[in-house]
Amino acid sequence: MSTERPTVDHRTAGIMAVSITTVAWALVPLVLKQIHMPTLAFAAYRLMMGALVYAVVLAVTRRRLTWTILKTCALGGVVFGADVVLSFAAYRLTSVANATIIGALAPVFITLGAARWFGERVERRDLLFIGLSFVGVAAVAVGSEGSPTSSPLGDLFAVMGIFSWTGYWLFSKRARRTVPALEYMACVMLVAAVELTGLGFATGTSMAPPRGSDWAWIWLITIFPGALGHLMLAWSHRHVEAWLGALITQCQPVVASVAAWIILGESLTALTIVGGLVVLGATASILMRGSRRPDAITESDEPLVPPASG
Repeated sequence: MSTERPTVDHRTAGIMAVSITTVAWALVPLVLKQIHMPTLAFAAYRLMMGALVYAVVLAVTRRRLTWTILKTCALGGVVFGADVVLSFAAYRLTSVANATIIGALAPVFITLGAARWFGERVERRDLLFIGLSFVGVAAVAVGSEGSPTSSPLGDLFAVMGIFSWTGYWLFSKRARRTVPALEYMACVMLVAAVELTGLGFATGTSMAPPRGSDWAWIWLITIFPGALGHLMLAWSHRHVEAWLGALITQCQPVVASVAAWIILGESLTALTIVGGLVVLGATASILMRGSRRPDAITESDEPLVPPASG
């Protein structure tokens, strides 16, 4: 492994990768409002198609998954599968604004986890901003009460998704120290697809193949926010600090809420808007205060798709 430090160009490319991924992910909730399949079945088929895409890319680039890589990355696939189910359920049951704003708390926990796992500094006064973030989420929940597009169960799924996404993000950053991005995401998709397919049959969910427009939506999510988005994010973990990557994703609720308001006609109450701004502002403050070490990246550089072997 090379000991060269990543150049500024690679860090800039990593920031652009996270930014593009954030916009793509922000539009996923709008797609999920259009599907007709059970949430678990849709998630399982989306992951199956994702695993197929990565299998093709592995074959074309003459890469392969080894047993060592599977053992190293399998837990990431399990957690990712859980996060897909929770986030998809939240997007379908509650408003886009609620789901994405509640999910915006994840960077708070990512930052705290990064401080413990990767030595990125977080100071005690950040607890004040963490408290404000939770106040903002409470305001969002109260402000949307009675709205036909909101759901307490959907909000609960969004809260649970905070922890699944935090776990996946931190595990991915650690796993990427030893596993290339392509192999990592191929393993994650494969394990998650097996997990959700098995869960679907175990719970009696109809796993009938998609029909009509559902196929188009599955492939749309699979290729753009799915395969390309997650691959770019996995690659960026080696070149962008955890706090900075998480900060960039803070734009997701803004893009998603505005898009839902324009395209789906979802209402945004004054309290929901204020609560959302509090969440975003407080969380952004925490993440900006965590930017104490601009030279925190020490891993070696590598291409997005590793070169073919032999």
